[in-house]
Amino acid sequence: MWAAALWLVAGCGQGQAPAPVDPNEHIPRYQRFDELAPLFSLANDTAYVINFWATWCKPCVAELPYFERLTVEFAERPVRVVLVSLDFPDQIESKLISFVRARQLRSEVVVLLDERFNDWIPRVDASWGGAIPVTHAHRGMRKVFHPRAFRSYDELRRLVEGLLREEG
Repeated sequence: MWAAALWLVAGCGQGQAPAPVDPNEHIPRYQRFDELAPLFSLANDTAYVINFWATWCKPCVAELPYFERLTVEFAERPVRVVLVSLDFPDQIESKLISFVRARQLRSEVVVLLDERFNDWIPRVDASWGGAIPVTHAHRGMRKVFHPRAFRSYDELRRLVEGLLREEG
C-alpha cells in the first residue's frame, strides 16, 4: 500500500505542462555600452523598441504597462521590446530583480552598468540630454527617438505601427 501511495505522489508531476519560462530569470548585465551597441544597428524586418528606464524613476515606472501591453499585443509580429535598466549597480539584486519579478514583466529586461554616460548617450541619439525615460526605436534603416515618457499606450502603439508600415 505504501509503495502504491509513493508511486502516486512521485508520478503526480508527470504529464503536466511545463511552467512558463521567465524571460527575465537571468537578467543580462552589460558593463559597457559597446556590448549592447549592436542592438541599435540591427537592420532587418524587426522593429526594435529600446526603452531606457530605472526603478527609481516615477515616469519610467508609469509607462512600463504600455511596453508590457505592446509585448503581449505584438507577440505575433516582428517587434522586440528591450527595457534597458539604468538602475544603480548596488540596487540590481536588492531592487531591480524583485521589481521585475513582482510585476512579472514579460518584456526583455537588460541592465546597462556603463557609467561613462557622456560617451554612450550621444551614440543612442545626439539630441538626448541624458534624462530618462527615453525610447529609441528602429526597423531597417528607419530610426525614431522619443525623448520623454509616453502619454498613453496608443502613442507607443502608433510609433511601432508606423515603423512596421514603412519599408526599412
